[in-house]
Amino acid sequence: MESASVAVPPAEEHHAHPPEANQSSRIDRQTLGILLFIVSEVMLFGAFFASYFFLRVVANDGPWPPDPFELPVAVAGMNTAILVSSSFTMHWALESIRKNNRRAMQMGLATTFLLGSTFLFIQVNEYVHIGFSARDDAFGSIFYGLTGLHGAHVTVGLLLLGIANVRGWRGHYGPEAKDHLGVEVPGIYWHFVDVMWIVVFTTVYIL
Repeated sequence: MESASVAVPPAEEHHAHPPEANQSSRIDRQTLGILLFIVSEVMLFGAFFASYFFLRVVANDGPWPPDPFELPVAVAGMNTAILVSSSFTMHWALESIRKNNRRAMQMGLATTFLLGSTFLFIQVNEYVHIGFSARDDAFGSIFYGLTGLHGAHVTVGLLLLGIANVRGWRGHYGPEAKDHLGVEVPGIYWHFVDVMWIVVFTTVYIL
């Protein structure tokens, strides 16, 4: 009696590649990445602010800023208004591309870049004429440390805006959420730069 044979299907091939990572539908990878980066930058600024308040509250016995340091509050206030205005033009650019208004987006990005460049130019000019350097006492060091750190972030923001401007004029962006991340992500960073300057200006120049 012959034994019954059962056909066994060939085993499925197992690929060595790992499965694709799941992506949350609530937030895009690029947006999450810039938000996490901003969190790390907040901690960096926090370290500088801690040093500033230590020098001002703990290590300082006299007036602040100490003699003979004087800060150009009016110039810095005007510069603050310029930078804050750039946040509105950045928001205008993003809202415009969401409505598929490419021309308004291009104008918003270009205006934001020009306002940011003006802010940086005025800050450098302030350094030239302020009358002291980072080597002059602890106040000079922490003043240039805080404002210079922010200036470096403005420079990075301008580089991102420059790329966004070039891509915007080449027609790379669209109204869909995934099609204008190149505007939204630099915008998030730029708003962070603006908010940090308001904190720096209030702390260093006003309080």
